[in-house]
Amino acid sequence: MTNQPAEHFDPRDYSPEGFLQRAAELGMTLEWSRRLFSRVVGEGIVDANALGSMLPLSRRVIRAMSNLPRLRLVDQKRSSVDNFVKLAFATPDDLIIETVLIPLHKPGAVSLCLSSQVGCAMGCKFCATATMKTRRNLATWEILDQVLQARDIVRSEGRRVTGAVFMGMGEPFLNYDRVLAAAETMCCPYGAAICGKGITVSTVGLVSEINRFTDENRRFRLSISLGAATDEKRREIVPIAAMTPLADVIAAARRHIAERGQGRMNLSYVCISGFNVGEEDARALGEAIGDMSVRLDIIDVTDPTGRYQPPTADELRNFRDALQRYVAQPVVRRYSGGADIDAACGTLAARNIASRSTPDLVSLTGPIV
Repeated sequence: MTNQPAEHFDPRDYSPEGFLQRAAELGMTLEWSRRLFSRVVGEGIVDANALGSMLPLSRRVIRAMSNLPRLRLVDQKRSSVDNFVKLAFATPDDLIIETVLIPLHKPGAVSLCLSSQVGCAMGCKFCATATMKTRRNLATWEILDQVLQARDIVRSEGRRVTGAVFMGMGEPFLNYDRVLAAAETMCCPYGAAICGKGITVSTVGLVSEINRFTDENRRFRLSISLGAATDEKRREIVPIAAMTPLADVIAAARRHIAERGQGRMNLSYVCISGFNVGEEDARALGEAIGDMSVRLDIIDVTDPTGRYQPPTADELRNFRDALQRYVAQPVVRRYSGGADIDAACGTLAARNIASRSTPDLVSLTGPIV
Protein backbone atom coordinates (compact mmCIF):
# COMPACT_ATOMS: atom_id res chain seq x y z
CA MET A 1 0.00 0.00 0.00
CA THR A 2 1.11 3.56 -0.62
CA ASN A 3 0.59 6.74 1.38
CA GLN A 4 0.37 4.86 4.66
CA PRO A 5 1.99 6.17 7.84
CA ALA A 6 5.02 4.29 9.05
CA GLU A 7 2.94 3.00 11.97
CA HIS A 8 -0.08 1.50 10.22
CA PHE A 9 -2.95 0.06 12.27
CA ASP A 10 -5.89 -1.70 10.61
CA PRO A 11 -8.26 -3.48 13.03
CA ARG A 12 -9.40 -5.72 10.15
CA ASP A 13 -5.93 -7.22 9.85
CA TYR A 14 -5.94 -9.00 13.21
CA SER A 15 -7.72 -11.71 15.08
CA PRO A 16 -9.66 -10.26 18.04
CA GLU A 17 -6.90 -11.40 20.42
CA GLY A 18 -4.18 -9.95 18.22
CA PHE A 19 -6.08 -6.69 17.86
CA LEU A 20 -6.48 -6.21 21.61
CA GLN A 21 -2.77 -6.83 22.11
CA ARG A 22 -1.80 -4.32 19.43
CA ALA A 23 -4.31 -1.76 20.72
CA ALA A 24 -2.81 -2.06 24.21
CA GLU A 25 0.62 -1.37 22.73
CA LEU A 26 -0.84 1.83 21.26
CA GLY A 27 -2.06 2.88 24.71
CA MET A 28 -5.74 1.96 24.41
CA THR A 29 -7.77 0.56 27.29
CA LEU A 30 -9.57 -2.76 26.92
CA GLU A 31 -13.01 -1.10 26.93
CA TRP A 32 -12.22 1.41 24.19
CA SER A 33 -10.31 -1.19 22.17
CA ARG A 34 -13.41 -3.34 22.02
CA ARG A 35 -15.55 -0.36 21.12
CA LEU A 36 -13.18 0.53 18.28
CA PHE A 37 -13.22 -3.05 17.02
CA SER A 38 -17.02 -3.01 17.13
CA ARG A 39 -17.18 0.23 15.17
CA VAL A 40 -14.83 -1.00 12.46
CA VAL A 41 -15.94 -4.62 12.10
CA GLY A 42 -19.40 -4.59 13.62
CA GLU A 43 -20.54 -1.38 11.91
CA GLY A 44 -18.10 -1.19 9.01
CA ILE A 45 -16.77 2.29 9.79
CA VAL A 46 -13.21 2.64 8.49
CA ASP A 47 -12.80 6.43 8.32
CA ALA A 48 -10.24 7.40 10.95
CA ASN A 49 -11.59 10.92 11.44
CA ALA A 50 -15.14 9.64 11.88
CA LEU A 51 -13.93 7.10 14.40
CA GLY A 52 -11.98 9.81 16.21
CA SER A 53 -15.18 11.83 16.63
CA MET A 54 -16.95 8.83 18.15
CA LEU A 55 -14.23 7.47 20.42
CA PRO A 56 -11.45 9.00 22.56
CA LEU A 57 -8.69 7.94 20.18
CA SER A 58 -5.21 9.42 20.50
CA ARG A 59 -3.69 11.31 17.63
CA ARG A 60 -1.24 8.45 17.30
CA VAL A 61 -4.04 5.93 16.75
CA ILE A 62 -5.95 8.19 14.34
CA ARG A 63 -2.78 8.81 12.37
CA ALA A 64 -1.99 5.07 12.27
CA MET A 65 -5.52 4.34 11.01
CA SER A 66 -5.54 6.95 8.26
CA ASN A 67 -6.13 5.79 4.69
CA LEU A 68 -7.36 2.31 5.55
CA PRO A 69 -7.60 0.39 2.26
CA ARG A 70 -10.84 -0.93 0.80
CA LEU A 71 -11.66 -3.41 -1.89
CA ARG A 72 -13.28 -1.73 -4.86
CA LEU A 73 -16.58 -3.19 -6.03
CA VAL A 74 -16.27 -3.40 -9.82
CA ASP A 75 -19.10 -5.72 -10.78
CA GLN A 76 -22.16 -7.42 -9.37
CA LYS A 77 -24.58 -9.79 -10.98
CA ARG A 78 -27.76 -11.44 -9.76
CA SER A 79 -28.89 -14.80 -11.09
CA SER A 80 -32.23 -14.75 -12.88
CA VAL A 81 -32.68 -18.37 -11.85
CA ASP A 82 -32.12 -18.61 -8.10
CA ASN A 83 -31.26 -15.13 -6.76
CA PHE A 84 -27.61 -15.94 -6.07
CA VAL A 85 -25.46 -12.81 -6.33
CA LYS A 86 -21.82 -12.56 -7.38
CA LEU A 87 -19.70 -9.58 -6.36
CA ALA A 88 -16.38 -8.83 -8.03
CA PHE A 89 -13.85 -6.78 -6.08
CA ALA A 90 -10.59 -5.23 -7.21
CA THR A 91 -7.73 -5.38 -4.72
CA PRO A 92 -5.36 -2.42 -4.27
CA ASP A 93 -2.98 -4.07 -6.76
CA ASP A 94 -5.81 -4.39 -9.33
CA LEU A 95 -6.43 -8.11 -9.02
CA ILE A 96 -9.97 -9.47 -9.06
CA ILE A 97 -11.57 -11.64 -6.41
CA GLU A 98 -15.18 -12.78 -6.24
CA THR A 99 -17.67 -13.29 -3.44
CA VAL A 100 -21.04 -15.02 -3.68
CA LEU A 101 -24.18 -14.16 -1.71
CA ILE A 102 -26.17 -17.33 -1.11
CA PRO A 103 -29.86 -16.94 -0.21
CA LEU A 104 -30.91 -19.49 2.38
CA HIS A 105 -34.27 -21.16 2.94
CA LYS A 106 -34.82 -19.22 6.14
CA PRO A 107 -36.46 -15.95 5.07
CA GLY A 108 -34.03 -13.05 4.97
CA ALA A 109 -30.97 -15.17 5.75
CA VAL A 110 -27.89 -15.04 3.52
CA SER A 111 -24.61 -16.94 3.64
CA LEU A 112 -21.40 -15.64 2.06
CA CYS A 113 -19.03 -17.68 -0.06
CA LEU A 114 -15.67 -16.01 0.53
CA SER A 115 -12.40 -16.03 -1.39
CA SER A 116 -9.14 -16.55 0.48
CA GLN A 117 -6.69 -16.23 -2.43
CA VAL A 118 -6.38 -14.71 -5.87
CA GLY A 119 -6.39 -17.81 -8.06
CA CYS A 120 -5.53 -21.26 -6.69
CA ALA A 121 -2.48 -23.51 -6.87
CA MET A 122 -4.31 -26.80 -6.29
CA GLY A 123 -4.90 -27.27 -10.01
CA CYS A 124 -8.20 -29.17 -9.79
CA LYS A 125 -8.96 -30.03 -13.40
CA PHE A 126 -12.64 -29.07 -13.27
CA CYS A 127 -12.16 -25.72 -11.49
CA ALA A 128 -11.92 -22.43 -13.38
CA THR A 129 -10.13 -20.69 -10.49
CA ALA A 130 -7.11 -22.93 -11.09
CA THR A 131 -6.70 -21.41 -14.55
CA MET A 132 -6.10 -17.87 -13.25
CA LYS A 133 -2.54 -16.79 -14.02
CA THR A 134 -1.98 -14.53 -11.01
CA ARG A 135 -2.00 -16.12 -7.58
CA ARG A 136 -1.47 -14.74 -4.10
CA ASN A 137 -2.86 -14.99 -0.61
CA LEU A 138 -5.37 -12.38 0.50
CA ALA A 139 -4.60 -10.26 3.54
CA THR A 140 -6.89 -10.67 6.52
CA TRP A 141 -8.42 -7.25 5.84
CA GLU A 142 -9.15 -8.27 2.23
CA ILE A 143 -11.06 -11.29 3.47
CA LEU A 144 -12.99 -9.25 6.03
CA ASP A 145 -13.74 -6.43 3.64
CA GLN A 146 -15.63 -8.91 1.46
CA VAL A 147 -17.79 -9.60 4.51
CA LEU A 148 -18.32 -5.94 5.42
CA GLN A 149 -19.25 -4.81 1.92
CA ALA A 150 -21.45 -7.82 1.21
CA ARG A 151 -23.15 -7.29 4.56
CA ASP A 152 -23.93 -3.67 3.64
CA ILE A 153 -25.67 -4.85 0.47
CA VAL A 154 -27.61 -7.52 2.32
CA ARG A 155 -28.66 -5.11 5.08
CA SER A 156 -29.85 -2.54 2.55
CA GLU A 157 -32.42 -5.10 1.43
CA GLY A 158 -33.60 -5.92 4.93
CA ARG A 159 -31.74 -9.21 5.01
CA ARG A 160 -28.94 -10.43 7.26
CA VAL A 161 -25.75 -12.47 6.98
CA THR A 162 -26.05 -15.60 9.11
CA GLY A 163 -23.16 -17.69 7.84
CA ALA A 164 -20.07 -17.90 5.66
CA VAL A 165 -18.14 -20.57 3.80
CA PHE A 166 -14.54 -20.38 2.67
CA MET A 167 -15.27 -22.06 -0.65
CA GLY A 168 -14.62 -19.22 -3.08
CA MET A 169 -11.35 -18.57 -4.87
CA GLY A 170 -8.35 -20.37 -3.40
CA GLU A 171 -7.47 -23.15 -0.98
CA PRO A 172 -8.15 -21.66 2.48
CA PHE A 173 -5.58 -23.82 4.24
CA LEU A 174 -2.80 -22.41 2.02
CA ASN A 175 -3.60 -19.09 3.70
CA TYR A 176 -4.26 -20.66 7.09
CA ASP A 177 -3.32 -17.90 9.54
CA ARG A 178 -5.14 -15.10 7.73
CA VAL A 179 -8.25 -17.18 7.05
CA LEU A 180 -8.54 -18.26 10.66
CA ALA A 181 -7.86 -14.73 11.94
CA ALA A 182 -10.69 -13.48 9.71
CA ALA A 183 -12.99 -16.28 10.85
CA GLU A 184 -12.32 -15.49 14.52
CA THR A 185 -13.16 -11.83 13.86
CA MET A 186 -16.31 -12.81 11.98
CA CYS A 187 -17.67 -14.74 14.96
CA CYS A 188 -16.43 -12.32 17.62
CA PRO A 189 -19.46 -10.92 19.56
CA TYR A 190 -18.07 -7.39 19.23
CA GLY A 191 -16.93 -8.09 15.65
CA ALA A 192 -19.16 -9.35 12.86
CA ALA A 193 -21.12 -11.54 15.34
CA ILE A 194 -21.68 -14.49 13.00
CA CYS A 195 -22.20 -17.74 14.91
CA GLY A 196 -19.07 -19.90 14.83
CA LYS A 197 -20.98 -23.01 13.76
CA GLY A 198 -22.29 -20.99 10.81
CA ILE A 199 -18.74 -20.62 9.43
CA THR A 200 -17.26 -23.44 7.34
CA VAL A 201 -13.68 -23.84 6.14
CA SER A 202 -13.28 -26.10 3.10
CA THR A 203 -10.12 -27.87 1.96
CA VAL A 204 -9.18 -30.35 -0.77
CA GLY A 205 -7.35 -32.37 1.86
CA LEU A 206 -4.21 -30.71 3.24
CA VAL A 207 -3.48 -33.19 6.01
CA SER A 208 -1.03 -31.16 8.13
CA GLU A 209 -3.43 -28.19 8.18
CA ILE A 210 -6.41 -30.42 9.00
CA ASN A 211 -4.44 -31.76 11.96
CA ARG A 212 -3.47 -28.24 13.01
CA PHE A 213 -7.11 -27.13 12.78
CA THR A 214 -8.03 -30.06 15.03
CA ASP A 215 -5.23 -29.45 17.51
CA GLU A 216 -6.19 -25.78 17.84
CA ASN A 217 -9.77 -26.77 18.63
CA ARG A 218 -11.19 -24.24 16.21
CA ARG A 219 -14.90 -23.60 16.62
CA PHE A 220 -15.72 -23.68 12.91
CA ARG A 221 -17.03 -26.47 10.72
CA LEU A 222 -14.63 -28.36 8.50
CA SER A 223 -15.44 -29.60 5.01
CA ILE A 224 -13.13 -31.85 3.00
CA SER A 225 -13.56 -32.22 -0.75
CA LEU A 226 -12.58 -35.72 -1.86
CA GLY A 227 -12.95 -35.48 -5.64
CA ALA A 228 -13.00 -39.25 -6.03
CA ALA A 229 -13.01 -42.37 -3.88
CA THR A 230 -9.70 -43.86 -5.06
CA ASP A 231 -6.20 -42.44 -5.26
CA GLU A 232 -5.99 -43.32 -8.95
CA LYS A 233 -9.03 -41.22 -9.87
CA ARG A 234 -8.17 -38.43 -7.45
CA ARG A 235 -4.78 -38.04 -9.12
CA GLU A 236 -6.55 -37.46 -12.44
CA ILE A 237 -8.63 -34.51 -11.29
CA VAL A 238 -7.03 -33.23 -8.04
CA PRO A 239 -3.24 -33.07 -8.55
CA ILE A 240 -2.57 -32.52 -4.84
CA ALA A 241 -3.83 -36.08 -4.35
CA ALA A 242 -0.63 -37.38 -5.93
CA MET A 243 1.17 -36.42 -2.71
CA THR A 244 -1.76 -36.84 -0.33
CA PRO A 245 -3.16 -40.40 -0.28
CA LEU A 246 -6.86 -40.67 0.43
CA ALA A 247 -6.12 -42.90 3.43
CA ASP A 248 -4.17 -40.07 5.06
CA VAL A 249 -6.98 -37.58 4.41
CA ILE A 250 -9.57 -39.94 5.89
CA ALA A 251 -7.33 -40.60 8.91
CA ALA A 252 -7.06 -36.85 9.56
CA ALA A 253 -10.83 -36.51 9.19
CA ARG A 254 -11.44 -39.41 11.56
CA ARG A 255 -9.09 -37.87 14.12
CA HIS A 256 -10.88 -34.52 13.80
CA ILE A 257 -14.24 -36.11 14.47
CA ALA A 258 -12.92 -38.16 17.39
CA GLU A 259 -11.52 -35.08 19.10
CA ARG A 260 -14.26 -32.63 18.17
CA GLY A 261 -17.40 -34.72 18.36
CA GLN A 262 -20.22 -35.31 15.91
CA GLY A 263 -21.87 -32.77 13.70
CA ARG A 264 -18.67 -30.88 13.03
CA MET A 265 -17.56 -32.09 9.60
CA ASN A 266 -18.72 -32.67 6.02
CA LEU A 267 -17.20 -34.62 3.20
CA SER A 268 -18.02 -33.28 -0.25
CA TYR A 269 -17.89 -35.22 -3.49
CA VAL A 270 -18.04 -33.64 -6.96
CA CYS A 271 -20.00 -35.91 -9.29
CA ILE A 272 -18.66 -36.24 -12.85
CA SER A 273 -20.47 -38.11 -15.58
CA GLY A 274 -18.78 -41.33 -16.69
CA PHE A 275 -15.94 -40.89 -14.22
CA ASN A 276 -16.73 -41.21 -10.52
CA VAL A 277 -20.43 -42.08 -10.23
CA GLY A 278 -20.43 -45.83 -10.83
CA GLU A 279 -21.25 -48.73 -8.55
CA GLU A 280 -17.54 -49.28 -7.88
CA ASP A 281 -17.15 -45.63 -6.86
CA ALA A 282 -20.00 -45.88 -4.35
CA ARG A 283 -18.47 -49.05 -2.94
CA ALA A 284 -15.01 -47.47 -2.62
CA LEU A 285 -16.53 -44.38 -1.00
CA GLY A 286 -18.39 -46.51 1.52
CA GLU A 287 -15.22 -48.43 2.36
CA ALA A 288 -13.28 -45.19 2.84
CA ILE A 289 -15.87 -43.56 5.07
CA GLY A 290 -16.79 -46.66 7.05
CA ASP A 291 -18.45 -45.80 10.36
CA MET A 292 -17.02 -42.28 10.47
CA SER A 293 -19.75 -39.86 11.57
CA VAL A 294 -19.92 -37.36 8.72
CA ARG A 295 -22.38 -35.89 6.29
CA LEU A 296 -21.59 -36.67 2.66
CA ASP A 297 -22.51 -33.83 0.31
CA ILE A 298 -22.67 -34.77 -3.36
CA ILE A 299 -22.57 -31.93 -5.87
CA ASP A 300 -22.76 -31.79 -9.66
CA VAL A 301 -19.57 -30.66 -11.35
CA THR A 302 -19.72 -27.26 -13.05
CA ASP A 303 -16.87 -27.06 -15.55
CA PRO A 304 -16.91 -23.94 -17.76
CA THR A 305 -14.73 -25.69 -20.35
CA GLY A 306 -17.29 -28.44 -20.86
CA ARG A 307 -14.67 -31.16 -20.49
CA TYR A 308 -16.30 -32.55 -17.37
CA GLN A 309 -20.07 -32.95 -17.40
CA PRO A 310 -22.50 -33.47 -14.52
CA PRO A 311 -24.10 -36.92 -14.28
CA THR A 312 -27.25 -37.62 -16.20
CA ALA A 313 -30.46 -38.14 -14.27
CA ASP A 314 -30.08 -41.91 -14.62
CA GLU A 315 -26.44 -41.84 -13.53
CA LEU A 316 -27.24 -39.75 -10.48
CA ARG A 317 -30.21 -41.90 -9.51
CA ASN A 318 -28.18 -45.10 -9.80
CA PHE A 319 -25.28 -43.57 -7.90
CA ARG A 320 -27.51 -42.42 -5.06
CA ASP A 321 -29.10 -45.87 -4.88
CA ALA A 322 -25.62 -47.38 -4.67
CA LEU A 323 -24.60 -44.95 -1.97
CA GLN A 324 -27.57 -46.07 0.11
CA ARG A 325 -26.19 -49.61 -0.07
CA TYR A 326 -22.58 -48.80 0.76
CA VAL A 327 -22.52 -45.57 2.80
CA ALA A 328 -23.98 -45.72 6.29
CA GLN A 329 -23.87 -41.95 6.85
CA PRO A 330 -26.31 -39.24 5.69
CA VAL A 331 -25.99 -38.34 2.01
CA VAL A 332 -27.21 -34.90 0.88
CA ARG A 333 -27.30 -33.52 -2.63
CA ARG A 334 -25.87 -30.01 -2.36
CA TYR A 335 -27.15 -27.33 -4.69
CA SER A 336 -24.60 -25.12 -6.43
CA GLY A 337 -26.41 -21.98 -7.49
CA GLY A 338 -25.70 -19.04 -9.72
CA ALA A 339 -24.53 -21.08 -12.68
CA ASP A 340 -25.90 -18.53 -15.15
CA ILE A 341 -23.62 -15.82 -13.71
CA ASP A 342 -20.55 -18.06 -13.16
CA ALA A 343 -21.12 -18.13 -9.43
CA ALA A 344 -21.44 -21.90 -9.01
CA CYS A 345 -18.73 -23.99 -7.34
CA GLY A 346 -15.69 -24.21 -9.57
CA THR A 347 -16.61 -21.31 -11.85
CA LEU A 348 -15.10 -18.30 -10.06
CA ALA A 349 -12.35 -16.97 -12.31
CA ALA A 350 -13.02 -13.22 -12.76
CA ARG A 351 -13.79 -13.65 -16.43
CA ASN A 352 -14.73 -10.59 -18.49
CA ILE A 353 -14.25 -8.20 -15.58
CA ALA A 354 -12.05 -5.12 -15.88
CA SER A 355 -10.52 -4.11 -12.55
CA ARG A 356 -10.92 -0.41 -13.24
CA SER A 357 -14.54 -0.50 -14.33
CA THR A 358 -17.38 0.86 -12.25
CA PRO A 359 -20.44 -1.39 -11.83
CA ASP A 360 -23.95 -0.33 -12.68
CA LEU A 361 -25.31 -1.18 -9.25
CA VAL A 362 -28.76 -2.71 -9.42
CA SER A 363 -31.23 -3.74 -6.78
CA LEU A 364 -30.64 -7.30 -5.63
CA THR A 365 -34.07 -7.76 -4.17
CA GLY A 366 -36.12 -10.71 -5.27
CA PRO A 367 -37.68 -13.90 -4.03
CA ILE A 368 -35.69 -15.86 -1.50
CA VAL A 369 -35.17 -19.45 -2.60
